[in-house]
Amino acid sequence: MMGNEVNHEILWAPWRMAYIKSDKDKEPSSVKTAPDGDSQCFICQAVADACEHDCERLVVGRSERTIAILNRFPYNNGHLLIAPKRHIARLDLLTPEEQCELMNEMTFWVGRIEEKMNAEGFNVGLNLGRVAGAGLPGHMHWHIVPRWNGDANFMTTVCSAKSIPQALEAAWALLKRE
Repeated sequence: MMGNEVNHEILWAPWRMAYIKSDKDKEPSSVKTAPDGDSQCFICQAVADACEHDCERLVVGRSERTIAILNRFPYNNGHLLIAPKRHIARLDLLTPEEQCELMNEMTFWVGRIEEKMNAEGFNVGLNLGRVAGAGLPGHMHWHIVPRWNGDANFMTTVCSAKSIPQALEAAWALLKRE
């Protein structure tokens, strides 16, 4: 490079266009949610679908009080969100039954990802409130991020980019609960 030239590398990810356009094409009034849900909340929309659109919403599992969804903007392959079905934002609003079921589901999904994807470790976290990093502050959810030895590949060092080697649809097919 000479002078003020900038070398731009292009990462081709055409599968992301469907996500970019999806929310812009929906009318808020036509979005189905549970009576206590939020029509703007993608978790509430997935809960209300009751399995109808699990593949397109990336829902890999449901239990009585929880839902598990692949993250559309994953930090790593198999990045899951585990949430209560109720639209709540605070830990103190969880019932004891929800608390227990959420912990059981996180344990199940860590084991499932270990089995299906050979994960060697995990980051499990919860961001409460927008200032804490919650992208969806009204509906609490835990992140389960699988990790592998050396998964911080050369792309992050060279150009501050991360390479996700598996399409979301392939991860969904691998992880979905039967």
